[in-house]
Amino acid sequence: MKTRPKIGIVNYGVGNLRSVKKGLEKAGAISFITDDIAEAFSEDAVVLPGVGAFKSAMQAMAPHLNVVRKRILSGIPLLGICLGMQLLFSRSMEGGTTTGLNIIPGKVVRLPKTVKIPHMGWNTIKTRKSPLNRGLASNVYVYFVHSYYAAPLNSDTVSATTDYGIEFPSIISSDHIFGTQFHPEKSGRTGLIILRNFVQVARGFGDEA
Repeated sequence: MKTRPKIGIVNYGVGNLRSVKKGLEKAGAISFITDDIAEAFSEDAVVLPGVGAFKSAMQAMAPHLNVVRKRILSGIPLLGICLGMQLLFSRSMEGGTTTGLNIIPGKVVRLPKTVKIPHMGWNTIKTRKSPLNRGLASNVYVYFVHSYYAAPLNSDTVSATTDYGIEFPSIISSDHIFGTQFHPEKSGRTGLIILRNFVQVARGFGDEA
């Protein structure tokens, strides 16, 4: 098992990249930021980070979709954070309908008008069993900044939920693919546990690749 797996952080024109890099390194990985999507997907694991617009992020990913899908099918551990998680879904309603990576069937929809938008700040997650959730108590606090949420077709992919006017998925897990609607890199000790769990998954894949 690799002591420090190498994790690529995809730069498709979003913010908060350095916080993600620092969080992964604190969690035990070697991480780097790159706008070369093929390069990021050639490593032991990859992170799709999270502050930005769905449509522009997909436009940046579009020329590399064959590489991305092939690598995901090979079993590379992938963590999508906030927008990065939403990109994994079939389509988003943000700014009109935009096709996503379609790795996880479902769509991304806007939070209801009955709640303050964006949903910003600390809120709790109710966890279920998942490799990403090891060592977490239920109802721990994490940090959110979002106006849209993912609605998967298969509820089995949901490994944590959050109540904010409605109950929405805050962690998704599907084999080697994971996503968080919140920002683990901004979520203190709880977020570090989540990142460490992902790094642990990456260690195993690094040996197999």
